[in-house]
Amino acid sequence: MYLEHYGLAEPPFRITPHTDFFFSGAGRGATLEALLYAISHDEGIVKISGEIGSGKTMLCRVLMERLPESVVIIYLAHPALSRDDILHALANELGLAMDESSRASTIMRALQEKLVALYAAGKRVVVLIDEAHAMPRETLEEIRLLSNLESNRHKLLQLVLFGQPELDATLARTDMRQLRDRITHNFALEPLVQEDIAQYLDFRMRAAGYRGPSIFAPAAVKRLARASAGLTRRINILADKALLASFAHGTHQVGPGEVEAAVRDSEFSVVPARRRARNPTAGPIWAAAGALGTVCLVALWHFLVISPAPAAPAQAQAAAASTAPTAPPPAATPSATPLLDRLLAESRPWLDNVADDRWFVQLLTAIDADRPEQIESFLHQIRLAGLEMALVRVYHLEVGDRQRYGVIFGDYDAHRDAVNAINALPAELKRYRPYPRQAIRIKPQGKSSNKG
Repeated sequence: MYLEHYGLAEPPFRITPHTDFFFSGAGRGATLEALLYAISHDEGIVKISGEIGSGKTMLCRVLMERLPESVVIIYLAHPALSRDDILHALANELGLAMDESSRASTIMRALQEKLVALYAAGKRVVVLIDEAHAMPRETLEEIRLLSNLESNRHKLLQLVLFGQPELDATLARTDMRQLRDRITHNFALEPLVQEDIAQYLDFRMRAAGYRGPSIFAPAAVKRLARASAGLTRRINILADKALLASFAHGTHQVGPGEVEAAVRDSEFSVVPARRRARNPTAGPIWAAAGALGTVCLVALWHFLVISPAPAAPAQAQAAAASTAPTAPPPAATPSATPLLDRLLAESRPWLDNVADDRWFVQLLTAIDADRPEQIESFLHQIRLAGLEMALVRVYHLEVGDRQRYGVIFGDYDAHRDAVNAINALPAELKRYRPYPRQAIRIKPQGKSSNKG
């Protein structure tokens, strides 16, 4: 929308990780180099922690590009798998055809044989686990056992965990000591301070093709730093909306007014103070629901997946009620996740009746049931990608001590049919690393069916 106005070749503040936009300032470049060294020269588990939106996934993607060709990379974006499921996922990534009913010991033996063969061929295997804080404790224990796979002299599997600060809390537990002791390198992605943010904004604009003077005024950067708490995802969202506001005003510089409008249009929760220690400018996050007026009308399509629709301000509701002489019964509050609600209801009959040996494509899992808005956004992305929504299903399952949502696609006779379906998926969905799975794997115990 505003690309031509600012002389940009592409959007500068997309929230989807794009490795050409990797910012090496604020210690990110040094962290990347240290990661590359640790993976190449060490055999322990590596952990990277950071607040949600701090740039962990971007760092992971850049790391994948920078590792040498001799490294076989396995990227797991579905951390809420059970301990059996993670073994199946690893086997599938390494091209091992394992039956769904195979025992864990059988899969572990097959994995070791495959890893020994790869090591003999001069290959190293690195497993990158994104969102590791969402892993059930029993799956983390399986990670510890996987770290024991070794040849006579070397470890066969290098493990890298990316997670939110909750991962640190989990690993601090007494029963996690054995896994914690195997972690040889710990990295933390700290929030950006105001000076970093000014450099970050300028870097992203120029990476997108901008060639003029700095667009964001110092006062705008200061306000953006406070509102974002130094988290890059929030910075991107606010900067994008501020550029739209400036474009709508017909100006070429973003001032504090445009950032303030962007803040009102966003619903950011407050980041706990202990997680903002490095950012001296970070203060309470404005969470007032609002709108950018005509800008939102122009930008509605752009914001469809990025931002949930804000709730109507309470004061406006009260004013409307006071002007009505007799108020009718209040209308039901519209659901914030209508697509998720509909697919959950429509999927239940299929899940209740599908035969255990049917196959499907696991598009997404590992989303906590108390964060349904993330599933809603993903479902909108699926629809925009052109996938046939009649074949998209959502299930709810208990994994360990957590409630999870999962998104699946299709209904196939055989494993190869599900693999073919994965190969035909749009590129924007393949980045979530979908994989084939059987119906029995998502049924609660005692609910399996042998219907054919």
